[in-house]
Amino acid sequence: MQPDVELDWEYLSGLADKVAHGIAQKWNVVEKNDVKQEILLHAYTHRPVIEANYEKENFIWKVFQKAGTQYASRERNYRDLLDDQYFYTPDEAKTALQTFLYTDEELGELVGRRDDLLRARVTDNLVSARIDAAAALKKLPERYRELLMRRHVYGLPVESQSDRMALSRAAVALAEQMNRTFRTRKNAA
Repeated sequence: MQPDVELDWEYLSGLADKVAHGIAQKWNVVEKNDVKQEILLHAYTHRPVIEANYEKENFIWKVFQKAGTQYASRERNYRDLLDDQYFYTPDEAKTALQTFLYTDEELGELVGRRDDLLRARVTDNLVSARIDAAAALKKLPERYRELLMRRHVYGLPVESQSDRMALSRAAVALAEQMNRTFRTRKNAA
């Protein structure tokens, strides 16, 4: 499609409405109209991409799906951060990974003592964080798991700049997944 051709915003709004409905069904932290508004804002902000692919409904659907899902994820993370429950940080997630060097028995013997490796007093909270990290790690992409294990469990360096950036994103993803695991476990109890 030519860049100077007008987009049919009514058509895009209808498509955004369908995508938003599906997302709001899956994510109870967002309302359909809010998701739709965010999708249309994304479409307006990235108008050249939408114009270039206007004839490809499947492509636009995927763009809208990604924009709506990212919005819902941001909303969930914001609510998790502001609720009265504990919230893991990426640094705490990395510390929890470091406990993987110990067996459960060894970690149990360390509770209440200061550990030079972890540079912290070993508490029951660290044992809980280890459990949450182990469960959350399974839900991350393989590349993230490998980078996290390489650096924070085995202590090996991460060579390339792209791997270092991915490692940083992996730590954030791990903390977010630990928070989801933690809240899911709390709500099930």
